[in-house]
Amino acid sequence: MLNMSIVTFSTGLSVCLCLGCRSEVRIGHSPNKKEEEFVVKRGENVFQSLQKLNIPCSQDALPHIALLGSGGGQRAMVGLLGSLVQLEKVGLLDCILYLSGVSGSTWCMASLYKEPDWSTKLETVKDKIIERLSGPGVSWGDAFVKLKKYYNERDFFSLTDLWAVMVVTSYVKEIDEHTLTDQWDHLSKDPFPIYTVIDKQYKQEEKRGDPWFEITPYEAGYSLTGAFVDTSSFGSQFHNGSKKKQQPEMDMLYLQALCGSALADGKEIKKFLLEKIKEFFKHLLPTIQTEMFEEMRKDPKGPPVEKCFQVLMDLMDMNLSVLNVKDPSAFDQSIRKTLKKLGGGKHQLIFPIEKLNLADKQAAKLYMKQHTEDVCNHLSHWFSFWPFNVWMSICRCMAHWIWGRNYNFLQNMNDKAALSTINKSETRDYEDAGLLLNSPFFSVLRKERNIDLIISLDFSKSDPFTTVTQTADVCKKLKIPFPEVNIPSEDLKKPKDFYVFKGQNSPTVIHIPLFNVANCGDDIKTWRKKYRTFQDPYSAEMITDLMEVAGKNISNNREKLKEQIAAVVGKKAHN
Repeated sequence: MLNMSIVTFSTGLSVCLCLGCRSEVRIGHSPNKKEEEFVVKRGENVFQSLQKLNIPCSQDALPHIALLGSGGGQRAMVGLLGSLVQLEKVGLLDCILYLSGVSGSTWCMASLYKEPDWSTKLETVKDKIIERLSGPGVSWGDAFVKLKKYYNERDFFSLTDLWAVMVVTSYVKEIDEHTLTDQWDHLSKDPFPIYTVIDKQYKQEEKRGDPWFEITPYEAGYSLTGAFVDTSSFGSQFHNGSKKKQQPEMDMLYLQALCGSALADGKEIKKFLLEKIKEFFKHLLPTIQTEMFEEMRKDPKGPPVEKCFQVLMDLMDMNLSVLNVKDPSAFDQSIRKTLKKLGGGKHQLIFPIEKLNLADKQAAKLYMKQHTEDVCNHLSHWFSFWPFNVWMSICRCMAHWIWGRNYNFLQNMNDKAALSTINKSETRDYEDAGLLLNSPFFSVLRKERNIDLIISLDFSKSDPFTTVTQTADVCKKLKIPFPEVNIPSEDLKKPKDFYVFKGQNSPTVIHIPLFNVANCGDDIKTWRKKYRTFQDPYSAEMITDLMEVAGKNISNNREKLKEQIAAVVGKKAHN
């Protein structure tokens, strides 16, 4: 029997340490050692930058400045790029220690960090990104191949995989198969990146647990709880802190889908996805038939591909009809008729259409969940190979609304009291942090990161103050130092381009709404309408215009930004 001891950390959590084995899960609030080393190295850039800006600063008073990019789909992606380009032009980019993003901002980050030391050649990198975003999208065939790869490589398949190949690729116009860890191997001169998502189960529990989950080049884990695993092992199976089964490290396309699934909520996105799935498989029917030929030759008496294809298309249409509160009887009859022929009359579906009550939304939702599962189970009797297996998995994920499912690296961790809300489950589901808070404040509010100044770039679709006011409220409840936030009532409809919030023992927060009276005048509503969160990919002209508007928020406020940086340097030196 192994000797064991329990080590308790200042966090109140503990880890079981076995003699002869080492826990691969880290419990503790301090940053990762490699992150600490990076911060020291990045400090040299910060120091040199301050010297150029004529801001007096000693080595031990270097400010820790975090730049935050909110969510907002491609609007956030392009807006963050425009802001960073302008920060570089006015000589402020090298002052930034951390760059943290949510949702669409992470799409920009992923594009930047694939380029070695992007901040030293940002104009060139920017041109490459715009050229790609303005170019052709990923082909149906390439998307199909990537979906097959996702399905075969990992133990869990979810709508995040589908979202990656069908939706994210349509905006970022590429399939990026780099991983975060191998991407970081050739980077050394850029701000430290933090990608943020939330734990769906913790979000649903509201007051319980820590939903804020961060993914950096070194570690992935719960920001406030202080529970982390190596990023290369995130998604692998663990038991009591020891890895039991390795899963492939997620690539950058999947990471962008994990972070950028803010639409993974509500009826409209279900309609959108159902239509996308139908379109996807219609386009690929010739390919499917070719791939299926060999399988059908092995079993000539097997059911025809076209019949099963029709059942699944009818199932999509039936789900769509219910979402639109329309009678789905015709699709239901077609499904039952085809399945009866396929099964020779032996198999009957469990849930009759008479049980469907369209007037009761919750009951209708439950019925379609059960009915979809039932139809897929019947098809599984005849087909268990590609591509019908993945299609049926998609149907089941749609029915149960499964996003970002991965193994839970905290499963069966020894400290039952501290981790009892999470250590019992085999899996956890992760989704866009914008579904809870549309900006990554909590990734940089970890006390041990010692952040002095937060520059919050807000690309939200309507109210640009929700992110900062919500953060202030949550921090108050959790007793996390954060300045008071008071927004003048007249600014709610006509936001300015620069807000500063200060507190006694908290970081200074600069908040910059994307569209404001300074860069849009009286046309704020027009700009918001033109750049919606969810629309077709922007044209080259739209991208250029949006980057210019976002850049004005930096160039117009260069001196104010310098002033606040100097102020935190002075405050830190005094302390």
